[in-house]
Amino acid sequence: MACFTVPVTEAIITTAAQKILAHREEKTGAENTLHLSERLGSLNKMLWGGSALLAFEHVWHGEITPFFPFLTAANSPESTAEMLREMATSGVAMSLLVTAAWLCMTAVSLAAQKRKGSTSESIAEETVQ
Repeated sequence: MACFTVPVTEAIITTAAQKILAHREEKTGAENTLHLSERLGSLNKMLWGGSALLAFEHVWHGEITPFFPFLTAANSPESTAEMLREMATSGVAMSLLVTAAWLCMTAVSLAAQKRKGSTSESIAEETVQ
């Protein structure tokens, strides 16, 4: 019903954090590294894209309407309680899963970057000798 609102909320927060970090990183001027703001960009894309697909699915099934209260589950107290329960279970689980997948991707990327850096250093040392 409204499970997509939890990832949307996380996407809003991480987008704001990305903008703030990008501004700070721009001031420091470090180059040739993949900044945290760029890494957060991939998380944002995952969250926004998944939320958009979920919202479209809810519109398709008639659970979101173009008139107030917008969510059909908000029409009665019983369905509102069910909607909040769904947000607390499904919405939070989806957000955690997407964030965990992003953390794994980031860890693999950092490990590959570190390995590439150590390989480049050993090649440079062999060339000098």
